[in-house]
Amino acid sequence: MHHYNKELFFQISPDFLCIAGYDGYFKQVNPAFSKLLGYTHKELLARPIDEFVYPEDRNLTSQYREHLKSDNPLLNYENRYVTKSGEIIWLSWTSVPRYSEKLVYAIAKNITHIKIQEKDRNTLITNLTKVNHDLKQLTYKTSHDLRSPVSNLLSVFDLLDTSKIKDAETLEFLSILRSAAENLKDTLNSYVDALVQKDLLTVPVEVVSFSRSLQVALHSLKSLIENSKAEFRTDFSEVDEVRFNESYMESIFLNLITNAIKYVIAGRTPVISIVSRKWNDVTQLIFSDQGMGFDLEQVKDKIFRLNQTFHNHADAKGIGLYLVHNQITSLGGNIVLESRPNQGARFTLSFKR
Repeated sequence: MHHYNKELFFQISPDFLCIAGYDGYFKQVNPAFSKLLGYTHKELLARPIDEFVYPEDRNLTSQYREHLKSDNPLLNYENRYVTKSGEIIWLSWTSVPRYSEKLVYAIAKNITHIKIQEKDRNTLITNLTKVNHDLKQLTYKTSHDLRSPVSNLLSVFDLLDTSKIKDAETLEFLSILRSAAENLKDTLNSYVDALVQKDLLTVPVEVVSFSRSLQVALHSLKSLIENSKAEFRTDFSEVDEVRFNESYMESIFLNLITNAIKYVIAGRTPVISIVSRKWNDVTQLIFSDQGMGFDLEQVKDKIFRLNQTFHNHADAKGIGLYLVHNQITSLGGNIVLESRPNQGARFTLSFKR
């Protein structure tokens, strides 16, 4: 018979493991959980669990705790905890009760970065929905208000009996007027078409720091980065500030870093390089990794579209790069991808001057 060291498993697991009593206190927590919350093992065991839960989630959490006492396991339950430094983190729990011992064995994962991405995506979808609605209204109004008089003008030319006009100069003027009215109709049609595709998102633009936005993103992705042992090589010495939207910048870092970690080549640790530069007076951010990369022939221009996935990965939703593309282009910049299969990806983001 093998003797497995269960205690060692408890100590080294990167996920957060704990044993809680039916009395509402932790009985044992693993070092990863203690480190995440910033409290010592002793501090976590000394106070009721509720005191560590975000106040707004306490009611619901205690209701779920009652369900557990009926010996029903709890899968993928999400709630917020507050760390010793006051930071709010989202955890997803799998809890299994043992009625005979009056104990609950639980495993949690830190899903804070997923929640931030969800919030970004929901904000984007809300904004796009509003823009879409406004555009429909504007297009309808423009069509109605401007197309009618132009059509009326053209119908006047159709009704005109030019055979009765003998003056060559007058005929020439009428021909010029008719041509101008037809051009106006064409211009109006293309103007309305352009309006439909125009992104009218209005977001505040301010001076944003690359290094500060990156720190915010790294903080949100702390567990993901620690577990993947990702290595970062950053250099913002040439330029650290650009006029952009702060939450967009944080979201861009969040999505590109998450992708680089998610699509690492099996057996390797992610190496991520983030460098800024001035190129012909344009501020650029160059983000590169050494991961699975893309076959650009295969993905072509679809790479930045919504719901496009190019790797057989459980978490692939096809939203991350769409978001990044939308955030940079809606503020007048652009993004270019260079990549080859299994040779990493290099994204060059150019910001509006």
